[in-house]
Amino acid sequence: MTGFEVYKVIGIYLIAVNLAGFFAMGIDKLKAKKRGFRIPEATLFIIALIGGSVGSILGMHLFRHKTKHWYFLYGMPLILVLHIVCAYFILNGPIEFFVM
Repeated sequence: MTGFEVYKVIGIYLIAVNLAGFFAMGIDKLKAKKRGFRIPEATLFIIALIGGSVGSILGMHLFRHKTKHWYFLYGMPLILVLHIVCAYFILNGPIEFFVM
């Protein structure tokens, strides 16, 4: 697999998981309004942790969902910062992971 193909797979994965985070926030907000079965908060955080932090943050603010919970308001951006720091060290570290 070439470096371009690796980045393509990673990009597709990140798009999919961020869409999942975005829609999970929207679905949970809708279910909260209708008093239906809710998506557990742990599931929302797991989606963010596996790469869906941007979509989760956008969904959280667009749907105005979980914005009064301090652990979402500060936890989701913290996860995003963690992802950015990890990506920086992977891309600029001493080990070359992807060959172009």
